[in-house]
Amino acid sequence: MEKPRHSSFFLFSGPRADEGVWRPCVDIYKTRSGWLLKFDLAGVRMEDVTVQVTGCHITVSGVRRDFLAEEDASYYSMEISYSKFERTVDLPCDLANPSVSVEGRDGLVIIRVTEG
Repeated sequence: MEKPRHSSFFLFSGPRADEGVWRPCVDIYKTRSGWLLKFDLAGVRMEDVTVQVTGCHITVSGVRRDFLAEEDASYYSMEISYSKFERTVDLPCDLANPSVSVEGRDGLVIIRVTEG
């Protein structure tokens, strides 16, 4: 049986989730001035996020840390990933002298990339 072919415009090139690193979801928009990327990183502090732009590759990495809402609590079920994360997206162009801005808003990390 032949495997299905993917026609995804953006391909993931980072580590798999079973290697101890999870991949946040991302929405990618083409804008008049460049690119806008919205990463779903609820509970991640901005000081724990790193953004690197190399050519057409944008890598967002960091860590989401666990905290207890109450000191005497013990867990019953845990589904949220608390560990290192990394996600690399490939844009369909090479970015020459990119200007990058990063902001956190409502659980999202928003990255704007414009060519300088």
